[in-house]
Amino acid sequence: MQAIRDLNEETQIEVLTPDFWSGKNAQTAQKERIAKVVEMLPACYNHNIETVERLTGPVRRGAKYERSLGVLAYVKELNPSIATKSGLMLGHGETESEIIKTLKDLRSVGCDRLTLGQYMRPSLEHLSVQKYWTPEEFEELGKIARSLGFSHVRSGPLVRSSYHAGAS
Repeated sequence: MQAIRDLNEETQIEVLTPDFWSGKNAQTAQKERIAKVVEMLPACYNHNIETVERLTGPVRRGAKYERSLGVLAYVKELNPSIATKSGLMLGHGETESEIIKTLKDLRSVGCDRLTLGQYMRPSLEHLSVQKYWTPEEFEELGKIARSLGFSHVRSGPLVRSSYHAGAS
């Protein structure tokens, strides 16, 4: 980020990070890594939760739902002025009520921005699509997200976590 700012200090940078959970003393190391990113003052800190709590294991091997929420909460703890963002890929068999619970969980840790997109199976080795959500369903989920207080919502079949990353 500093190298980019050295070239143009007006550049707004959105980062998309993993949960930084690895190695000895994983929790301490995770907090240090998140803090290092936050110190650089990104315009938006994005960490995708990807799916609902029930499906986290099969969809995100090695990831933990609560740990992802913790990443976003810790960013806000370190610097509440940094916008946080997360995203879900729908189509793994989640229900609308599970999606809404996930949106509420994200808002409970101060997540400001949201992307909702359709999961597309990248290869035969990946999980198969359980449902193709309609554009109308995405539109309705977007309205629900806005009503919960997300400041920026992008919701549609082709939306990805980087969708309109430049929107402030």
